[in-house]
Amino acid sequence: MKILLLEHPRQVAGARCNDIANTPLSSCLITGYAAGMLARQGHEIKIVEGYLERLSYSEIYREVKEFGPDMLGVHMVYHWERDEGLFAFLGKIKAEGTAPFIAAYGFYPTFAFEEIMGHCRAVDAVVMGEPEYTLARLAEKPRPVVHLQEIPGLARRDESGATRVRRREPVANLDLLPPPVRTDAMLRLPEINIEGSRGCYGGCSFCYINAFYARGRAGGRGVSRWRGRGPESIVAEIDELTAALGQKDFYFVDPNFFGPGRQGQDRALRLASLLKERGVRFGIEARVNDIHDATIAALVEAGLRHILIGLESGGDESLQRLNKMTTVAQNERALRILRRHGIEPNVGFIMFEPDSSLEDIRMNFAFLERNNLLKDLPVTANVLYHPQIILQGTRAYHKLREEGRLKLLATTYEGTAGFADSRVAALARIMSGITNCLFMRMDGIWSGKTQGPKEAPAVYARLNQALIDCFTGTLHQLESGKQFSPAEMAALVHEAEREINTLSR
Repeated sequence: MKILLLEHPRQVAGARCNDIANTPLSSCLITGYAAGMLARQGHEIKIVEGYLERLSYSEIYREVKEFGPDMLGVHMVYHWERDEGLFAFLGKIKAEGTAPFIAAYGFYPTFAFEEIMGHCRAVDAVVMGEPEYTLARLAEKPRPVVHLQEIPGLARRDESGATRVRRREPVANLDLLPPPVRTDAMLRLPEINIEGSRGCYGGCSFCYINAFYARGRAGGRGVSRWRGRGPESIVAEIDELTAALGQKDFYFVDPNFFGPGRQGQDRALRLASLLKERGVRFGIEARVNDIHDATIAALVEAGLRHILIGLESGGDESLQRLNKMTTVAQNERALRILRRHGIEPNVGFIMFEPDSSLEDIRMNFAFLERNNLLKDLPVTANVLYHPQIILQGTRAYHKLREEGRLKLLATTYEGTAGFADSRVAALARIMSGITNCLFMRMDGIWSGKTQGPKEAPAVYARLNQALIDCFTGTLHQLESGKQFSPAEMAALVHEAEREINTLSR
């Protein structure tokens, strides 16, 4: 069978340029793994990198027309809106018979399958969770409804048009999966993405990793187990890639590099011992409670150069609301350990959550300040604004919906709850406008498309301090009883925008 897998075009709206986590990093390999499985079964596979190659839908149409697939698989990625352009494209090629069967897969369709299949009739089925084995079964008999009901892992329409769902068990042994197909576009990235594990043993209220892999009803609260590849399997893949490409820089896309407990630390130490002799450099993402001195020392010696850790808050009550199962003390301990070994981590941080009080905000700021997390402009801009994103499939989404507080945006996939404290809402609105202006102003520079200002370090230092001053000044006024009108908030943002433009010239 001829199967085309599409990474569709997507771009972030200007108003959301400082919002992150619309899809996990691990999703960047989801098409590659699906292609690897389908190729192993003897199917003819083509991947179209609409996003990385910056293709238009007319260019993608020509690719699809020329290839003539029996089945089109679409990795749907949420980019802060319901993608009418994608849906119209799928409708066109389905109507003219260019793609007789269309299946969507990925995190977004796993949770929003009802909306997608209701709004886009061109989509014949949605793969729920991991796509490899489901797409492989689907490639055998993709068309008749009677056959679809036999395949676990699908949301599909029955003969009456109603949507039916059947989940599949998560892949038990990741080492049995074929390696992912990496396109030329992926290999042009600065680092080669590699997957060492799937799932997470945590249960953060803002995360849908567990629900994506869990059994039971879609978007439910089932708990998935963390599953890791064997260190020898990971290193064998790295050896093949370095031999073929000469590339030495890798990034583990796992949402949780470490497995749980002592066994997880021992696995990381074994992997470090194997990587040490290979001279590679790599990055990882981890929970703070998994940062231990001996393990980090071994990983750094093996080539660890950067890490993202989810701090999320500087207050224990907030961490409990977020169900982080970590503490402020663990956050600070992780920072000390990483810095002791020469690593300044990237951090995940949620300054504004729906139930934040001004006291929580003040506590967050004090935490960031005393832990020297307000020294770098991109980091400062992120941590002084970032709100909790509420996406379908998360515990927060379900909880807020049950409480009657959830307000849907343009799609069922994302909601908002407003802020319980109007003063927090005012600060969030002001900081959103200011940081968004900063990110838009600096986008070309930080992405390497345009040249930075003369004396860039001094300029960035002034911008960084201006951002801190604006945050602390506004927070102090709110704490003193000041109530900002919409016009006053707009004026503050406008004044900050003027200062940003002046300082960054």
